[in-house]
Formats: sequence, structure tokens, C-alpha cells
Amino acid sequence: MQYQNKILLLSFVATVVLSLIIVPILRRLKVGQIERKEGPESHLKKQGTPTMGGIIMIIVLIVVGAFLYIDFSKDQQNVANAILPLIGVAVGFGLIGFVDDSKKLFFKNTKGLSPKAKMLGLLIVAVAYTIVLINVFNIGTDIFIPFVKEYITLPIWVYIPFAVLVMLATTNAINLTDGIDGLSTSVTTIIITCLTVISVLLGIKEVTAVGAILIGTCLGFLLFNLHPAKVMMGDTGSLMLGGAIAGIALYLKMPLLLLIIAIIPIIETLSVMIQVTYYKKTGNRIFKMTPIHHHFELSGWKENKIVSVFSLITLVFCIIGLFAI
Repeated sequence: MQYQNKILLLSFVATVVLSLIIVPILRRLKVGQIERKEGPESHLKKQGTPTMGGIIMIIVLIVVGAFLYIDFSKDQQNVANAILPLIGVAVGFGLIGFVDDSKKLFFKNTKGLSPKAKMLGLLIVAVAYTIVLINVFNIGTDIFIPFVKEYITLPIWVYIPFAVLVMLATTNAINLTDGIDGLSTSVTTIIITCLTVISVLLGIKEVTAVGAILIGTCLGFLLFNLHPAKVMMGDTGSLMLGGAIAGIALYLKMPLLLLIIAIIPIIETLSVMIQVTYYKKTGNRIFKMTPIHHHFELSGWKENKIVSVFSLITLVFCIIGLFAI
């Protein structure tokens, strides 16, 4: 456990130091946030805030991950090898977000990659990760049922599309949660901490190690991302974190646990789906604005209050999730 604490601290310090270097560079390059015209008016003042901060997380994940690979290779090669796909899936999704962010900033609009191109990229990474888990690491196609505390084995032709769906849904949900200062970072930090605690209980060292990197990185980034944010993570960060969460959950064979511990991203996604469906049928809106954090924002809640409440809800459901295993 002490080793994981050192990894977490190293990742935290590395993220803080790298942020102090990269954030001013992003500011000088005028890599600034472009707020949607249809978004809350209060967000217009955030125009120009450095974004693409997720690149900081990716760099730390790769560098510290490489250090861990070398260290584990000395006497635990199987653990070292297993670290690679966990880091790879997070970086893969993050790079798609990086391309999306770059295109947005280059053309100075909020469209970025076309939905088809973005989905194709995410699909390729998701399928590749799933195949690697099954064919290279032989983790099987069984998944854990929370509360029932039993495993069921899915036919491979069911498991592969299921796993891909989990990854695409998770990355999209985390992406939707990234709408106000510190929200996505705070919520995902708690979710990843929960998954890391589970890996400690199960003795899965590779997940514990990668989880420690991600927790430390998120905490370090949070110092610059809390309201008023000095840097935004952009799709680079939100897709990377979504990929990390889904990748770890699948590796632990506990993707269904995300239905509990990722309750806030799920609610954010459902709010958008409900709003769109209801508006198409009636021409009216249920929420003032979606994702739902904007509804509370327009209802008078301060950003810090939303982050605090949503984080507390996530923490409670993560505790419930721990009791479900």
C-alpha cells in the first residue's frame, strides 16, 4: 500500500509542476476555451481560459506509467505487461479528444471533429482494447453482478459489443459531465478511487498502480481546475478519464458496477436524452438546460455548490458500490 501512496504522490507533484509550466504556455498560445452560444450566459466570461489541459494528464500518465513498467519489469513482468493496455486505452481515447480540441481551436468554433469521425475513432480504440483483453490477457468474458455477488459468463459475440458499448457510453457520460469548473475532475477522481480500492481488496496490482497515477493526476489538476478555473481539461481530458474508468471497470470484470458508482455521469446523460426526447414530442423543455448541472446553475446554484453536491452524491454511491461487491 505504501508503494501506491508513493505513486499517487509522485503523480500529484508531477501534475502540479507540469501544470505550472504548460498552463502559461497554453495561455500564450491563446489555446482558449470557446463557449457555446447556447450555453449559460455566465460562462461567456470563461472565454479564453486555457483548455486542452487534459494533455497534462496524458503526459503524466505516460511518464509515470513508463517508470512503473520499468520498475515492475524487474521482478513482476506480468504486472508490468498488464499496465500497458490500461494506460493505452486511456491515452487512446485522450488522443481522440486532443484531435477534437485541436480542430475546435484551429477553426475557432465548437464543432470539432464530426460526430461520425469522433465515434469511429472511439470505436476503434474500444474494439482494440476489448480484443487485447480477451486474446492477449485472457481475462475471459465473465462479468460481476453487484449485490448478487456472482459472476456470469457472456458468449464472446455478446461480450465484445457489450464491452464496446460500456466504453463508448462511459466516455460520452464523462464528457457531458465536464461542463463547469472542477465537476468532471472531482466526480471522476472519486469514481477512480473507488475502483482502485476494489483493486486493492482483490490484489490486482496493475489496476492499483494505474489507479494511483490517475488519482494523483486528477488531484493535482484539480488545483488548477476548481472555480475559477485556470485551465479546462477539454475533450482531451474528459475522454481520457472516461476511457480510464471504463477500461479499469472492464479489467476488473465489474462494468455493471458503473451503474452505481458513476451515478452522476449517468444522470447527466439521461437528462440530455430526456430533454431531447420530450422537446421533440411536445416542443417544451423539462429542464432549463442540459446537461443537468446547467439546470441547477440556471436555478441559482453556484458552481462550487454543484461540484460539492454532485461529488458528495458520487461518494455516497461509491460507498454503496463497495458494499455491492
